[in-house]
This record gives sequence, structure tokens and C-alpha cells, in this order.
Amino acid sequence: MSERPPNEVNYVTPEVKALIGIEAEMAAWDAVERGTIRRFVQAVMDPDPVYWDDGEAAGTRFGGVIAPPLFPLYNFRFPPTAPDALMPALTDALYHGGSFLPRFGLPDVPGPERRLNGGNEIEFFAAAKPGDRLRARSRIEDIFQKAGRSGPMVFVRMMIEIRNQEGEILLINRQTSIRR
Repeated sequence: MSERPPNEVNYVTPEVKALIGIEAEMAAWDAVERGTIRRFVQAVMDPDPVYWDDGEAAGTRFGGVIAPPLFPLYNFRFPPTAPDALMPALTDALYHGGSFLPRFGLPDVPGPERRLNGGNEIEFFAAAKPGDRLRARSRIEDIFQKAGRSGPMVFVRMMIEIRNQEGEILLINRQTSIRR
């Protein structure tokens, strides 16, 4: 790790370090829906018929329509009573989106407000299907700080494991968020 300049703020306080190891479990608000799969497929521009065409999908090894591999991560949305996560984008030109942590039941990590995806390592095991009820188990694995050219950068590593209602594991995502 780089030496910290004398006046640089240390965001990784004992209170922040205490967040390492925190786990959460939660169910997705909605079941996997065909319409949501369709919108996801349109957004990622992948027209593979296995995601929408019953006839084509029936002849595949999946035996029916499935969701794209990354879909389960985006099927976790906040309930209708939650504040609109996009409202800050309307009033703050520097808003870079909300934290991914609360979406999976984990507390947000205090620190610099600007956020950047530092990468994902994803293992895929099975596909989500229409009607599946997804559950996630998540954990904050590490939090550390490095000196960057424009100031301190806080790295938050988390793990998300998603399963269907049968307990079948669909994916494990290890994600790094960078805050600066």
C-alpha cells in the first residue's frame, strides 16, 4: 500500500473496519418475470431466442425460456415504499448512482461519495427461469484505502450468492466498489 500523505483523511476507521464480515440474506421483491427478462434482454441487446421464444427455448438444454446469466443481480430491486434512488441524479450533476450494498441488505460504507465499479468476478452455475423466487446471501469481505492521484480511494469488496426457491445456486458475484 502507498504511504498516506500527512493531511490525507483515513476513511477506514475502526467503525468502518467493523463492517467487514457483516452478512445479510434477503429475498428479491418480485419473482422472475418474463416482461422483466424481455426489458433486460433489450437493454443488453442480446436477442437470443432462449430468453423469449418458447418454441426455440424448448429445444435447448434448458427446456424452456431462461433469463440471461447476469439477470439475477438486477432482479433485486427496492420495495415500492423505498425512496426513488434516481432523485439525486436530477439535482446533483456529480451523482454517480447509489451504492450496490443496500440493494442486497448490507449497510452502506461511509467514505467518499463518488463511486466506481472496480470490477466483478462472477461464477455462473444455473440460469434463472420465469417464476423463480430468488434469494441472496451477501457479505462485505474487505474494506481498505489506497492513495490515488486525486486523493484517497476506498475499496469495498463484497460477495453476493444468489439461489432460486429450490436452493439451487445460480451465481456468485465478487464485486469491488471504489469510492473517491
